[in-house]
Formats: sequence, C-alpha cells, structure tokens
Amino acid sequence: MSKVDTAWLRMDSASNQMMILGIWTLRPRIAYDALCERMRDRLLQYGRFRQRVEEDGGAARWVEHDVDIREHVVREKLPRHRAGGAEAALQRRVAELAMRPLDRRRPLWQMHLVEDYEGGSAMIIRIHHCIADGIALIGVTMSLVDGGAAPPDRKRRAQAEDPEAWLADHLVRPLAGAAVKALEAAGDGAAKSLAMLLEPHKALSGSGEIAHTAWQLVSDAAAMLLMPDDSPTRLKGKPGTRKQVAWCPPLPLDEVRAIGKALGCSVNDVLLSCVSGAIGEYLRAQGDDTAGVEIRAMIPVNLRPMEQAHQLGNRFGLVPLVLPVGIDNPVERVYEVRRRMNELKGSTQPLLAFAVLAVAGLLIKPAQDAILNLFRSKTTAVMTNVPGPREKLKFLGSTLEQVMFWVPQSGDIGVGVSILSYGGSVQFGVMTDTQLCPRPQEIIDRFEPEFAKLSLVTLMLPWGEP
Repeated sequence: MSKVDTAWLRMDSASNQMMILGIWTLRPRIAYDALCERMRDRLLQYGRFRQRVEEDGGAARWVEHDVDIREHVVREKLPRHRAGGAEAALQRRVAELAMRPLDRRRPLWQMHLVEDYEGGSAMIIRIHHCIADGIALIGVTMSLVDGGAAPPDRKRRAQAEDPEAWLADHLVRPLAGAAVKALEAAGDGAAKSLAMLLEPHKALSGSGEIAHTAWQLVSDAAAMLLMPDDSPTRLKGKPGTRKQVAWCPPLPLDEVRAIGKALGCSVNDVLLSCVSGAIGEYLRAQGDDTAGVEIRAMIPVNLRPMEQAHQLGNRFGLVPLVLPVGIDNPVERVYEVRRRMNELKGSTQPLLAFAVLAVAGLLIKPAQDAILNLFRSKTTAVMTNVPGPREKLKFLGSTLEQVMFWVPQSGDIGVGVSILSYGGSVQFGVMTDTQLCPRPQEIIDRFEPEFAKLSLVTLMLPWGEP
C-alpha cells in the first residue's frame, strides 16, 4: 500500500471513520440479486475491491481475499412510522452507517440496498478512503452504470516498494505526470514547481522564473505552517461519536451559471458564497455574533488527469479556503469569495499537502497524528465540489435520479459539506457531528434562500439592448 493510502487507513477514530459515503436513488426499483450480479461482474474487476488490508508494524499491504458478494451487498429496510417520511429515515440510516467501522477482515467497502424507497430504490455506498479518492471513484462509477466501459487491465507490480523507489514513484513522478495536466486550480505555478522538482539542476541556472517558483513554494509552505486559527464558533470543538446528514432539493445548474455570468463570477464562486451565507445565517439564528467571523474549509484538489481516473489510490492535495460567513450582504460576499479563490489559483499548497500526507504515511501513528493535527486544529470543515455527468445515467435499467456523497472529516473536524452537479442540477449536502451541530437541516434550509438572494440581485441588474 502506498504511504499516502496508509496515512488514510490509519486516520480512523471514534469521532470520524475514514469512509467516502454516497447515496444513489433510482427509479424504478432495482432487485437485490441483479445488484449483486452487477457488482460481481464489474466492481470486482478492480483489484482493490477484492483485497483486504494486512498491517505489520507501521506498514500495510493489500492481500487477495475470497469475496462473498452478499457480505458486501446487503439489504436495508427503513422504518416506516417515524417522523419526517422516507427521506428523513434514509438520512438517519446514512448517519448511523457513517459511524459504523468497515470490517477489517474483508475488503473495505459495502453497499446497502433499500429496495423500496419512494417508488424506487436507494443505495448507500461506503468505501474506505484508503482504496481511492473521489475522482478515482467517479471513474469506477462510470464503469458500473449501464453502457459503462469495462475497467482497463492493469499489470501487477513485480515487487514491493522500498523507500527510495517510493519517493520517486509516489511523490515526484506522479505529480509531474498528473498534476501538470490536471491541477487547473493551481495554474501555471504548479507546473513550474513540478518542473523544478524533476530537474533540480535548473534551479541553479539563475533563471528568474525558477527563482520565483522556488519563492512560491517557500511562501506557500510557510503559509501552511503558520496558518492562523479560524474563528471560534459552535461548529468547532471536540466532536462526539454520532453524525447527522441532510441535503436540499437540487437547484437548476443553468440558473447558477446565469447568475455567475451576470455577476462576473464562476459557478464555484456562486455556490461557495451560498454555502458561506447559509452557515452565517445558521450561526446568527443560534444567537451568535458573526461580525468578522471566518471559518476555514479544506477543499480537495485533484492531482491526476481524468484519463488515469481508473487508477485507484489517493492522488489529491488540499487547499484551505477561508469562508467569509460574517459578510451578510450577498453581493459583497460573492465578490469576496471570488477574490479569495483567485488568490488560491497560483498556489502550490495542494502539492505540499500531498507531500505532507505522504510523509505522514511513513511515520508511526502518533507521529502521523501530530503532523496532521497541526492542520486539523485550524480547520472547521471539509468541503468537496465535484462536477458529475451532465445527463442522468442508467443503472440496471433504472434511472439514477439523485446522487450525493461526502468525504470523511478527520481528527476533530465535525462538519462536511458536499456540492455535486449531476444531470443538469446542483445538490448541496451537509454532514455534521451532533455534538457540534445537532440539526444540519437548519443549515440546508438556508442554502436555497441565499441562492434566491443572488438570483434577485441578478434580475435587478440593467438589461442589455434587445
């Protein structure tokens, strides 16, 4: 197992299980036996889903396992007579499963099928983060749906990695080969940084460009190490051992694009501004003073080209975005989010964060925790924003109507935010620790009104000539 994946394996705690958690809703309903057959035929073509983990001291390795598909694909039945209807029951079950550890004696994944859910079916998907990151799992998903391409054949590695080979294989070469093409959010700065890593002799050439890139690396490293604490709020503290999840009805993606175009902002700027506004409104509703309040969210950034998405494992960095939740004016807030996002585009911090995870995976767990806690203690939330397929997909002949997922929080982080575009809509979801935020629905309920404020502002702008 690579050192980065080992780091993720060892991050499980009583407060946070390191699982990527997903929900699919389908219409019409699908049959349990058909789902088992599809997973056996498609998912088990990926070696990681046939392998369990063995740990020996500080090292971990993948070991082939005789998979009984019915141990990994299980039936669920939601209670019928509790408040809130089927969706609330599904949310409660997702929250329970978010804290149930996966069985280390088997491959670290499981699917829970609710065969009868609101006229169709629902699937809860749990996959340990050590298997793959979100981008790789999107590639896996696309091979599971109807008409999906079969996973490509991969040659097995001939021998185990030694530390020096690992440093080349898992830090320098992957970053050079993948991030130069894929890390658009980091801009040209990342590509130049990687070029310097690959050909360090050029750093001695006196080139102004190389000197500037070296300075960018040093300044970004200093910024990561010297990050100030974000504002203390009720969302930050010592988490407990229970989760709750909530999500909102999908928003039309075309409307989000139209608002962004009218305001000169990106779709991400608009959505992140709405998230900031919803959290700010929630805090004010609890009686908190939000003047000047900012919370830091760690955002995963892909470090691999999409054509390599089938290669499982973790290859992403993290970039810290400070959300201006204390700005009440929606226009002022969206422009402030845009400014902050633009500042991050030239950053090499995602590359440095990947390196930190790699180094952490080399160390014993107490040392790993000490390194990672330096960042987790300065963070309130983990946030993902992933573009999915533009058209709705088919699975076992049914339409995949709705998709949601959350990446895990780690350490003492108790808030996870997920934004996913799929089938022409945008879905917003929140997962929280109940000790820090017992009712995340109260944040969700404020997301659409924040979007409506920006929509109203857009309609009030001067119209062009007919």
